Amino acid sequence: MPDLRDHSWPGRSASLGYQVNLLARLLATLLQREIAVYGVVPGQFAQLLALYDRDGQTPSALCRAVGIEPGTMSKTLQRMERDELVERRRDPHDGRSVTVHLTEHGKRLEPLLKSAAARTNDLVTRELTPRQIQTLMRALDALTDAAARLAET
Repeated sequence: MPDLRDHSWPGRSASLGYQVNLLARLLATLLQREIAVYGVVPGQFAQLLALYDRDGQTPSALCRAVGIEPGTMSKTLQRMERDELVERRRDPHDGRSVTVHLTEHGKRLEPLLKSAAARTNDLVTRELTPRQIQTLMRALDALTDAAARLAET
């Protein structure tokens, strides 16, 4: 196991950033295969999950929830509206603001998309024991929290 505190370049196989980025891209490819049949692409998936957690968020709240820039969110929401996954509505409490809501079609996809994500995760982790998965998830949570704190400064 390489010492990640050693700041000399260890090569890609020992680089945390490289390995996490590679895994994320591979997971997105596998997820795309699972969800394409539902007319959803990985770039829409995080927004749908955030709306499944709390429907009716503002676009800026969705940006914070999924960690993307407003311009990217705007384009993604336009495509999601075109695909009849979401609709934007004027906020009844603040007419200057809009909120994003799942359509009936978007709501119907929730169990299918969550099942597709679970299948993808199960495929990738089938070589790991439940304890290894638990340890990995705790480590990823800690690293994500640390990176988020550093990114805010």
